[in-house]
Amino acid sequence: MKFTRIMNMAIGPLCSREHSGLVLAAMALTLLMLVTAQGSDDETVETLTIADSTGDWGYPSPYGHYSRGPGYIRMSLIFDTLIWKDENGFVPALAESWEYLADEKAYVFHLRDKVTWNDKEPFSAQDVAFTIDYIQDHPYQWVDSSTIESAEVLDDRTVKITLTEEYAPFLDQVAGTLPILPEHIYDGVSDPASFMDSEALTGTGPFMLKSYDKAQGSYLYEANEDYYQGAPRTKQIKFIKVSQEMASASLEKGDVDAAAVPGETVDSLKDDGFAVIKGNHDWVAKIMVNHNKEPFSDIKFRQALYYAIDRDDLVKTGLRGYGLEGSAGLYASDNDWHNPSQEEYAHDPARTGKLLEELGYAMDGEGEYYSIDGYPDGIELLATADTERQAELIKKHLEDAGIKINLRSVDSKTLDSLVGEWKYDLALSGHGGLGGDPAILNKVVSDMVSFNSARYDKNSDLNEALKGQLAEMDPAKRKDLVDSAQELIAEDIPALPLYYTDSYWASNDLVSFYFTYGGVGSGVPIALNKMAFV
Repeated sequence: MKFTRIMNMAIGPLCSREHSGLVLAAMALTLLMLVTAQGSDDETVETLTIADSTGDWGYPSPYGHYSRGPGYIRMSLIFDTLIWKDENGFVPALAESWEYLADEKAYVFHLRDKVTWNDKEPFSAQDVAFTIDYIQDHPYQWVDSSTIESAEVLDDRTVKITLTEEYAPFLDQVAGTLPILPEHIYDGVSDPASFMDSEALTGTGPFMLKSYDKAQGSYLYEANEDYYQGAPRTKQIKFIKVSQEMASASLEKGDVDAAAVPGETVDSLKDDGFAVIKGNHDWVAKIMVNHNKEPFSDIKFRQALYYAIDRDDLVKTGLRGYGLEGSAGLYASDNDWHNPSQEEYAHDPARTGKLLEELGYAMDGEGEYYSIDGYPDGIELLATADTERQAELIKKHLEDAGIKINLRSVDSKTLDSLVGEWKYDLALSGHGGLGGDPAILNKVVSDMVSFNSARYDKNSDLNEALKGQLAEMDPAKRKDLVDSAQELIAEDIPALPLYYTDSYWASNDLVSFYFTYGGVGSGVPIALNKMAFV
């Protein structure tokens, strides 16, 4: 059973301390079995070096990190949440137990005793309440605070969080994602995004930042020996910038201990004794479409684009077979939430031509491309160095169907910025999170702020389905709403899902890595769960 189903069951009424205790006992037994299964390797790892192809993911404070998954990971090493996830689902973090009071639409969290911040100050329920209040005035990019009505301190070790309405993803999207802030540090900080003093990194997590080089894209963390779950076995974690092409070679040379690696290098790495694990298809590549302007505002034009792209070729040629074809409703075909009844847009260039002609477009004088007003030099497609191979294939597919493309390569941050500011036509981008709670659909379709979202609110039926699934606590009824949302997304295709990459993580096995069940935080599909280092 995949995480998504387990997660929704967990949202049900854990309304008694007795039940909560049974759940925790089961969790503890599971964790003990896992430790045993992984062996009794308690040897200290002095320094673990990890390769990263981008390097800089921002200052690792809650408000300073870059808004993609690796930035969240850098921060999560320092800051803890109320609950967390391991390879099996939710586990206690700052909260040792919790229950949902259905009649009050409230969660009660029972906090651990004797937890301290890394500056030795004591942690308490007041810090939790402060954090909840703080994000109301200073929105945290990963959490929707509008779902929270209040946070009440019941005693030093108990906090009650009351919701504005029933919110099915609360455990995943809030309790398991929101970094808890120290009141004694952040009280009075009016601009947390620019707060980059060392005090901004006062957390309760297993690590502390020792150095950060933005230009080099390097980070060095050291263990918090007073961590409440025990001193980390890994004493230092170093992140260094290494290109995707060089990741496997760096492992072989011993320059790094762990890295995300291309699929074509997996067999040789295994033969050489490296540990390799494979993730789920939780990351999707898609063409972001500027549907705020013509002709991209027309559903039929977006459909014409989608029919032109050969997604099978993208996987076989562009990914060398290491991936799955994209699905119009966003979820991969092997995901529990996938709706097989949605429109899938099989590759059909002839259908592209028919749709364009229905829209009034005609071939130019040379009979090579359709004449599209305002785009004499072709429609611009943004890509990055990491996606150039796939972008070239997309360009070929579209031009073979009569749509001229002007391919432009930029760095990833520039691409995200241009998309966020609506200064683009098409952009090859992507995001993870599809292995977690289906709240991800709301984030990447109808969220009107995030550059990672299609920012699409033009279909009232879709808006209703997306809003409804968040408030539906019954798993079966919620699945029906998610199915409906996928069908509507597939019909309007505000963005064009292309493929899901096979993701591989290789290491010299100094640390037993795993892909978190449902992704780290609210669904980050990266094999860098901080609990692997503890």
